[in-house]
Amino acid sequence: MSTELESTRRALRDAIAQAERAAELARLLDAAQGRLAAAERSVEEAKALAERLSETEERLAAEQAAADKLRKELAEQRFQAEVANWKLSSIKVARWNRLGDAIKSGKSNPVRLARGLRGAAKPVKRPTAPKRKPPAPLKQTEERPGAAFQATTSTRTLGGASFKLKPFRVPTGPNTRPHLTAAVIADPHAEALLRYEWRQTTGFTPRDFARVLPLEVPHLLVVESVTQGPWAQEIIGEPGEGIKALLTWCAERGIRTVFWHTQGDVGDYAATAQLFEHRFTNDLAVAWPRLQFGIQPRIHNPLPLAGGRIDRVLTLDQLLPGHLTYPDVLTSYRWPAAADCPPGTPQWRLAEIAACGTSIGTEPDSRRAHVALRRAYQMGTMTERIDEMLEAIGLPSARATLNTSVLLPIMDPFLMEHGLAQVAKQTGVAQVIVIGPPEAELRARDVLPDLDVIYRRPHPSMSEGAMLSAGLDLCEADLVAVMDPRDVYGPHYLSDLRRAFLFSSADIVGKGAFYAHLRKPQATLLKQPDAEYAYLPEIAGATLLARRNALRELGFADLTDDWDEVLMRQCRTDGIKVFSADRFGYVRVRDEDRWLLGAAHLVEYGSAEPHALI
Repeated sequence: MSTELESTRRALRDAIAQAERAAELARLLDAAQGRLAAAERSVEEAKALAERLSETEERLAAEQAAADKLRKELAEQRFQAEVANWKLSSIKVARWNRLGDAIKSGKSNPVRLARGLRGAAKPVKRPTAPKRKPPAPLKQTEERPGAAFQATTSTRTLGGASFKLKPFRVPTGPNTRPHLTAAVIADPHAEALLRYEWRQTTGFTPRDFARVLPLEVPHLLVVESVTQGPWAQEIIGEPGEGIKALLTWCAERGIRTVFWHTQGDVGDYAATAQLFEHRFTNDLAVAWPRLQFGIQPRIHNPLPLAGGRIDRVLTLDQLLPGHLTYPDVLTSYRWPAAADCPPGTPQWRLAEIAACGTSIGTEPDSRRAHVALRRAYQMGTMTERIDEMLEAIGLPSARATLNTSVLLPIMDPFLMEHGLAQVAKQTGVAQVIVIGPPEAELRARDVLPDLDVIYRRPHPSMSEGAMLSAGLDLCEADLVAVMDPRDVYGPHYLSDLRRAFLFSSADIVGKGAFYAHLRKPQATLLKQPDAEYAYLPEIAGATLLARRNALRELGFADLTDDWDEVLMRQCRTDGIKVFSADRFGYVRVRDEDRWLLGAAHLVEYGSAEPHALI
């Protein structure tokens, strides 16, 4: 009897324990679902805000156009008033009118009449007729690159059907080298590539350069082989007096001069080019130093259009009809699911399309598009091209770098080798801060011989957040990355992630969309596949890459679990922008994770690395 009673008691205890575990799991599930719902609401709110911002920008553009029209009408009314005043003044000084006034006033006084007739007989200078003037431009409080370089064509036509687009908004900064000023004569394409590399002065002509350029004396003059505009006739064939005067003006002030041959027969520009101190070309057949077109990250990037992509593959002729301005071209690059480009398409054009995240081929393929985007950037950005040019002409190219310090907290000694191996794969790392067991120091120096390794031994009671805080004070690079030794990072992980700092305005970059692998069920999951290339409320802490100064101001919470949630909450409170990059290059690895199972899409049962590491 006692045995049965004890068995019953054990069974009751087990049942109560299981019920408690079930209740705890239910509570955790409810909390996870609540966080997921909140995250989904935040994403929807962000999308709605983006829509409202785009609509506001459209209304602002319409109001600016209406204001321009009113200013033109006002200028015309002022001109007509000046014409009327001129006509009235002309009538008053006309001889016949003055004779009539003299006769009228002296008809009863012969002396006054004689005096008036003598005065009317004298010639009087007629007033000068007024000239029509253009409306005065609105005063700009700040000249920023891209401010007057926005898309205007919002519709496209395919097969007789009309599609309305929300144009890509060309960013208005920042400058890569704000200390450097360049006067630039270039076609719109080259001007768009250069405008973010320095403070840029454009729009001056052979007639007014001596008045415009002294307002901000440039450090160098860059002249492209333009084919249109007021400078084309000055540089094609024999040099004109205008370009000679401009070069003389620069020589008197020690301003370096650069001629950049990008199009047309070099022979048409050879005579003018010889007047410049330095000459560059993108033509392999010309024996001048090379200066090729490069990707301009500010405008050639995978940031999507507000309305998303059309589910079609377009030919290059459909993608880029001849009437588009270059800002409109930047909108078209982002529009199709894929672009079918014929053989012979210029390499720079293919690179620009790929850099905007568009698949090149007969069908869309996100993996192939990501690899093509990476290769487009690896071919060289315009920032790197200008570095080469400035070095060749003897001007300093001081600019911010994307060097990275890596924080590697090792909570479990058995994960040390794996964690160090993940850091060893990366490029662009200047420093690694290892916080872990004593044997990690020597092992890190063996595995990472080319890096500046700094080791700190943690206190046994330290949380992961406290370890990160201690390591953050030792970081010296411009960017700081947090890596989790449990997870898998591809060799392009950091280089892909750093790229987002070239075109986003975020202080923190990471992954809101990523692959995960759960060992026990052998399941591969994809979390938030729609969260690529977007500003989000939060990203995964193990993918965090941040500007060092911003991260120091935020700090890390003294927690082992959920320190990243606290950090993201602080970012939302302080208005710190957080950007989610692509889904590739990283796999979150756990034995099991009930929250991920409820918040991610099942990809397959098997390894995640073939999907994530490309």
